[in-house]
Amino acid sequence: MSAAPTTASPQERQLLAAARGGDEDAYRRLVESRQAELHAHCYRMLGSVHDAEDALQDALLRAWRGMSRFEGRSSLRSWLYRIATNTCLDVIARRPKRVLPIDYGPAADPHDGPGEPLVESVWVEPYPDEKLGLEDGLAGPEASYEQREGVELAFIVALQHLPARQRAALILRDVLGFSAREVPELLETTTASVNSALQRARTAVDERLPEQSQQATLRSLGDDALRDIVDGYVDAWERGDVDAVVAMLTDDAAFAMPPLASWFRGLDAIKVFLAGWPLSGEWRWRVVRTRANGQPALGYYSWDAEEETFRPFALNVLTLRGSRIKEVTAFLTRSTQDPDRRVLARLPEQPADRLRLVATFERFGLPDQLPA
Repeated sequence: MSAAPTTASPQERQLLAAARGGDEDAYRRLVESRQAELHAHCYRMLGSVHDAEDALQDALLRAWRGMSRFEGRSSLRSWLYRIATNTCLDVIARRPKRVLPIDYGPAADPHDGPGEPLVESVWVEPYPDEKLGLEDGLAGPEASYEQREGVELAFIVALQHLPARQRAALILRDVLGFSAREVPELLETTTASVNSALQRARTAVDERLPEQSQQATLRSLGDDALRDIVDGYVDAWERGDVDAVVAMLTDDAAFAMPPLASWFRGLDAIKVFLAGWPLSGEWRWRVVRTRANGQPALGYYSWDAEEETFRPFALNVLTLRGSRIKEVTAFLTRSTQDPDRRVLARLPEQPADRLRLVATFERFGLPDQLPA
C-alpha cells in the first residue's frame, strides 16, 4: 500500500493511516471539513437539497467501506469527489431530471388560479448557501464559474437538462476547477471523451443562461441598492399593493410556484393572478429576508386565524435583471387555496412529505412561526 500523496499534511497522513486501519473517529475528522463542498457538489448534480443529503450520506458510507483500499495515488479530496460523483450518477439513473415549472409546460391563464400541484418529486429545490457555508470566489484557479454562480437557480436548472456525464464533467472542470488531467480520472474515462462532453455541455448551458449572472448583477447594484429593492418589494407585499409589486417587475417577468405546475408570464398576467389570489385581501403576510442559491430570498408567512400566528407559506427566490425583478420562484410550503390555510396544498398525506416541506424553512434558519 503506497503512502498518502505528498500534498497531504503530516496530520492528514496520520489520520489516513488510522482510518485505513478502521478508526472511525479518524475518518470522521478527515471528511467533516469537506462535507459542505461535497454537499454543494451533490446539489449541483441533482438539483435537490433532499437528494443531495441522501447522496452525500451514501457516498460517505461508500468511502468508509472502501477506506482500506485507498492507496493515496490521488488526493483524498479527489477520491471523495469520485465517489460522490458516481453516487449521484446512480441517483440520476433512477429518477427523472428536476426542472422548474417554467421548463415543465407553457404559461398558464392567470384567471384559472394557481392550479394543481404535482405530487411527483420533479422540481428543483432551493439551496441554503449561507447556512451550508458556501464560500465566495472560485473553487480553484482553473474554474470558470464562481462557487455561488454554480448554485444560482438558472445554472442549476441548465445543468439538469444535460446528460448526466456531461453534467458531471462540466461541474468538475468549470465549477470545481479540477484539471484537464484529473477529470478523466475522476470519471474513469478518456481525455477525448471528457473534452467532447465538455464542449457539448458548455454550448448547451450557455444557450440557457442569461447574459449576466446573478452574482454580477448583485455586485453591480451594490448592497444598499439591493436592500432598497428587496425592502420595497416586501413592503408592497405586506401592504397588499398589487400595482407596487408589479411596478418592480420586468416586462417579461415570470412567477412560478412549485409544486404547482402553473406559472405566469408578463405584467398583465401576474397582476391578474396577484389580485385574484395572494394579494386579494384574503391573506395577511409577514416576510423574513434570507438568501438562497446565491440570490436574495424571502420567507413568506401567512396568518393562521385558528392558531393566531403566522405560519410558513413559501420561500420566494428572486432573480434580478438590473434593478428590477425578472423571476419570482415561490417554493410553496402551505396551501394557496384551502380556506383556513392550515393544510398543505393537496399534497400527499404522508407525514414525511409534510415534514420535508416544512423543513425547507428550517434549512434556511427561518422560524417555524411568527407571533402576531
